[in-house]
Amino acid sequence: MLGRVTIQQLQTFREVMRTGSISEASRVLGRTQPAVSAVIANLEGQLGFALFLREHGRLTPCPEAHYLLEEAEDILERLARTTRSMAEFANRQRGSLRIACHPAASGFFVPSLLAGFLTDRPDVKADLMMRSSQVVTDLVASQEYDIGLAETPSARTSILSQSWDLECVLALPAENPFPADRPLTPQDLHDYPMATLFDDHSTNQATEAAFARAGATLNRRFVLRTFLPAIQLVAHGMCASLVDRITARSCPKAGIVFRAFDPAIRSSVAILEPAHRPQSLLAQAFRAELARQLDQLERWVPAA
Repeated sequence: MLGRVTIQQLQTFREVMRTGSISEASRVLGRTQPAVSAVIANLEGQLGFALFLREHGRLTPCPEAHYLLEEAEDILERLARTTRSMAEFANRQRGSLRIACHPAASGFFVPSLLAGFLTDRPDVKADLMMRSSQVVTDLVASQEYDIGLAETPSARTSILSQSWDLECVLALPAENPFPADRPLTPQDLHDYPMATLFDDHSTNQATEAAFARAGATLNRRFVLRTFLPAIQLVAHGMCASLVDRITARSCPKAGIVFRAFDPAIRSSVAILEPAHRPQSLLAQAFRAELARQLDQLERWVPAA
């Protein structure tokens, strides 16, 4: 019965074929001649026939040895390729990422982070999808996407999430009448044109409540679906807007300044991961970098 041929046997056999002698193969392999001779003898015993003619201290390969060499070269090359690929996976140098993010993060924040992450990873491919927070949540819940970044959703068993409760900042035209040495309040912004999100969004509701408590008028000149359009409106001097920090850090600064606002209006975002399949090492590394960037964003202090 044919025994199990080992990788070591194939490597030793290949070196004997390449060098033409047991002594030279042993030198290349860093093993003793008796050890190399024993490996070849065991291989022949498992195969059930001789691979070499041994005459006057010389080895002459049989026809079967040339066929086995072709097979051994193919097997060992595939093993070497697989070993290299596994090392690249271990070093996060190979693989793919599927990322879904909400609009605020899609224009600059996530693409910029992804570009930095992939700078030294030319063999990594990425699929970046921009959708509403609800759709991002569904994409991750489907277990088809590796990472999601969205407004914090309700708890779902199909998703793992980590949230950041980020304080919104006040975007103002660079030329504005407000003091620059303290956080601004609803009284400061009484009847000043504002861009807010739609009625049911939590940031708009919190803003309305803050103005009502202060007895100030909230002038909602622009009602938007996302924060991104507010940046252009503010830059053109048409309004102010309380925007999330991802939008604030992503926008061009020309024509805009940022101020703290009192009371704090918060926007919660979360990193989402599929709960029912393990993450690749590459996805774990990207998630760690995304979390680090959100930690930095949480600590960002706009000019008073």
